[in-house]
Amino acid sequence: MRQDDKISIIIPAYNVGDELPRSLDSALQQTYPNIELIIVDDGSADQTGEIADRYAGEHNNIRVIHQENQGVFRARLNGIRQASGGWIGFLDADDELEPEMFQILLDNALKYDADISHCGYQMVFPSRVDYYYNTGKLVQQDHMKGITDLLEGSFVEPGLCNKLYRRGLFKVLLADKELDTSIKINEDLLMNYYLFQQSERSVFEDRCYYHYMLRANSAATSRVNRHKLEHPLRVLHILEKETKDVPVLHDIVLRRLALLLIADASMSIKADPALLQPFREMSRQQLKEKYSLLRPACAESRRLRVMLPFAVNFPGLYGMIHGAYAKLRGYDKKYEVK
Repeated sequence: MRQDDKISIIIPAYNVGDELPRSLDSALQQTYPNIELIIVDDGSADQTGEIADRYAGEHNNIRVIHQENQGVFRARLNGIRQASGGWIGFLDADDELEPEMFQILLDNALKYDADISHCGYQMVFPSRVDYYYNTGKLVQQDHMKGITDLLEGSFVEPGLCNKLYRRGLFKVLLADKELDTSIKINEDLLMNYYLFQQSERSVFEDRCYYHYMLRANSAATSRVNRHKLEHPLRVLHILEKETKDVPVLHDIVLRRLALLLIADASMSIKADPALLQPFREMSRQQLKEKYSLLRPACAESRRLRVMLPFAVNFPGLYGMIHGAYAKLRGYDKKYEVK
């Protein structure tokens, strides 16, 4: 089989010994035969590395990289450097793939001459499954529509793991010595922005072939920490600079920034006052300082036209009202895993 048709699946793994076998088994059961798995053991302190080595000993299409802990961003880039396939996919080491996922993504990429082929995903809780979005529709995206859809996030999610990329898209990322690879939260949105910037065409089929498994200690359900507070804001500030010469994209980023700052400026600090209060005050100050910049971009959104001045002038009251509404609708427990 040709190297151009080979898919390299990059699997960063850190202390996921209990989940890794299930994840690897789902990758090995792919109906597309020309696949290699590159497991990047990112300094795990549990049995992750041993399990990865055992699988590599049993399967000739698995390679393992052992490294000191460098974070998921660098782990993925290091895996890409070792990849031999013409296409790159990703799998988080505690998630699962449906057997036909990469066959379908590659078929769509070849049929529509796309650099990126992506699909929906399902978020699997112990007691329910949420679908994003499983409408079955297929959307072809040119360069601008791909980036716009990604940044808007109305149906294209920012994750890397529900997408297949032509290998050449990564050349710029791998060569960028100023890339902030220390980001651990929302790093997928940032990486995708750079990849969609390099892409001429993409194709999206909204069927949920990727299973994002929610567990008690996963990133989505873990307790708030400094990374979860600071890194999403850092990503949006980077995108704010990156899009400054493209007004339509810049406005989308500013609306996302407004929503994040509003949420941070009005959040409850009960869970950890020492950590949360200084960050909340910083967010309130930044929201005021950026108000004149954010307001024109938010004018296009009826919701934000109301939210933004209310949150700037009365952040405490806004937080109380928003918190009560979230509790009433159950949004405050959306990612709760019991």
